[in-house]
Amino acid sequence: MLGSTGSTNADAADQVREGAPEGFTIVAEEQTLGRGRLDRSWHSPWGAGLAMSIVLRPFAPESSWGWVPLLSGLAVVEALEAQEVTCALKWPNDVVVDGDARDGSAGPRKLGGILVERVEGSLVVGIGVNVDLRADELPVARATSTVLEGVRVRREHLVVDIGVALRRHYLLWQLASGDARRSGVADAYTRRCLTLGREVRASLPGDRVEEGTAYALDDDGRLLLRRRDGSTHPVSAGDIEHLR
Repeated sequence: MLGSTGSTNADAADQVREGAPEGFTIVAEEQTLGRGRLDRSWHSPWGAGLAMSIVLRPFAPESSWGWVPLLSGLAVVEALEAQEVTCALKWPNDVVVDGDARDGSAGPRKLGGILVERVEGSLVVGIGVNVDLRADELPVARATSTVLEGVRVRREHLVVDIGVALRRHYLLWQLASGDARRSGVADAYTRRCLTLGREVRASLPGDRVEEGTAYALDDDGRLLLRRRDGSTHPVSAGDIEHLR
């Protein structure tokens, strides 16, 4: 456990370069320079959030590693559910609460997120969860925290539960040689994915935008959109907005 650090992912990456074993975990009381997807900042005030990073060294084929952010998000949701937090997943790796944002705009409300980075043939899984943040500490209107959702979460238990759930899904996925369907990861993720069945707007690299119904995940974990003309578009990376 660290006190204050810039980024647990950066710290874990340094440890990977020093030979840290699989499962090596860093947890910090405060994170001042954390990052989410698309280089968005993620600040975790002292004692108010969970900021942790876990080192994985998969032997599953690299072509299947796109499932690691998804199974990590699944583990976080299961750990929060164990403490009676009602939450779900927004593809690909946001932990959310269904419903409008706190300012009345379209939701869902973001409770946490996962950022997975490759470091010298390994993966660093960064996990951030808003636990005791007050409304005035939230970075954006669409954010929330477990305490604002009416649940007091014990962070030390959350760390352990995330580790246990992640290990279970990760081992099953590894034993299935990265096959998310055979391991059961795909079905478990699908059951908790709030994005599926919704009308969404996908902002893609190159300033492209696609809209359609998110109806399934393919074998690689990509989000499949059905356009209004009936054609299908797979999304492997992008910013997803749920439309009302």
